[in-house]
Amino acid sequence: HALSSAEELDSCSSTSTMGRCILAVRKGKGSIFKSHTKHRKGAVSLRTLDFAERTGYIKGVVKEIIHDPGRGAPLAVVQFRSPYSYKIEKELFCAAEGMYTGQFIYCGKKAQLTVGNVLPAGELPEGTVVCNLEHRPGNGGTIARASGDYCTIMTQDPDAKKTRVKLPSGARKTVSSACRCMVGIIAGGGRIDKPMLKAGTAFHKYKAKRNEWPKMRGVALNPVEHPFGGGNHQHIGKPSTVARTKAAGRKVGLIAARRTGRLRGGKATQALAEKAKEK
Repeated sequence: HALSSAEELDSCSSTSTMGRCILAVRKGKGSIFKSHTKHRKGAVSLRTLDFAERTGYIKGVVKEIIHDPGRGAPLAVVQFRSPYSYKIEKELFCAAEGMYTGQFIYCGKKAQLTVGNVLPAGELPEGTVVCNLEHRPGNGGTIARASGDYCTIMTQDPDAKKTRVKLPSGARKTVSSACRCMVGIIAGGGRIDKPMLKAGTAFHKYKAKRNEWPKMRGVALNPVEHPFGGGNHQHIGKPSTVARTKAAGRKVGLIAARRTGRLRGGKATQALAEKAKEK
């Protein structure tokens, strides 16, 4: 049915009184906020897990070490001879510190414990420093891939075929002993020790990554742009915790927080004890 002129006026007025679509909601749509992938070199992962790696080893050679835009760590282009057909396979690895062009890389269960080699976690002694760790056997490596990152092998359980590792965050994780990893730490460490010094440096850094800079605080915005905006002083003016089920434009701050504030009392001492244990 056609709307009457009065109903049309009502519908227009209701839409015109709505607030702005806040930035957090716009980012979820993608559009101009998508990653800048045009100049990136390709997917970075270990070799596809095959018979050669499961039972013995396969030799590759580092052809070049290249920069990948938007990534702090350098990449190594490694060439392998295919064990199944007459061709050369090119792989992109996250370069470990100390890798060089012309270096031979050995991947497999029986490879030696040398920086740059790829072995299953179950074959490594406790205390070994590794990077590019798989969290499921054969998925190509997902843990400790940022510049300067590494995991430490904590304990081995040969009966259960499990390996306990310490992650870059300090947390501990148990993975299958068949999960592969690269020996050594990711190259490009100490990147964040150098200060940005000027806004132009930050501009070029994030230009290569995606549209996410500069970041404005909610309290520094206008009320129409953010639930925490406005007021004569920069203050939130309402609880910063918010329910999981809130509408999209209101869901900012501490979403579905179980607790807030600093750890006090027994919980604080327990956290300190856990930190000391990790060291």
